[in-house]
Amino acid sequence: MARGRTGNVLSEDVNEARVQILHAAEIAFERFGVTKTTIDDIAREAGVSRPTIYRYFRDRDTLIAAMIESRSRALFKEASKFLKSRKTFQDQLVDGLIYLVDHGRADPIIRILVNPEHMDLATRLVGEGTHLATKLTKQMWELYIEHAKQSGQLRRDLDIDEACEWLALVQLMLVGRLDFSNPADPSHRKLLTSYLLPAFGRPGEAN
Repeated sequence: MARGRTGNVLSEDVNEARVQILHAAEIAFERFGVTKTTIDDIAREAGVSRPTIYRYFRDRDTLIAAMIESRSRALFKEASKFLKSRKTFQDQLVDGLIYLVDHGRADPIIRILVNPEHMDLATRLVGEGTHLATKLTKQMWELYIEHAKQSGQLRRDLDIDEACEWLALVQLMLVGRLDFSNPADPSHRKLLTSYLLPAFGRPGEAN
């Protein structure tokens, strides 16, 4: 069996093998940069052939999307710990968005989605048929939104899919804002409270 630069033999378990390949890809991206890294580079790092990579990932974009998902899920776990200190959904949403965007923009892999340098790649990843940003947003927020609906903090007719699509767009816009100002600036929270929360509606408000 092949042994990569990391010294690991590729697992016979499909899921574990995918994790190993993604780890090899991270190392290759750090060494060569996302734009210049090829499937051959990743295969060499993983200690396997190019066709082996394609057995687990359809193409380079699919591999990168899987890596973004993996890194995002790790971020979501940390964000969920942070949100436990927020008692209402409104506070969870506003503070959670700032937390996620601030930490996500610092991750070179997650940031691919909004980095102008990778605009062509980002367009393919979030384009028609993929909607990666919306998919990830739903993974993070669906349970929180559903709980808020059931507990009376949001109107029950709120469409979760549409809400997550809207949140994905807000997050993409917030990245640029935080790039040029302190994430702790209270104006971020004020804007989200004034203009984002009303879009979700509150109990007793007209639709």
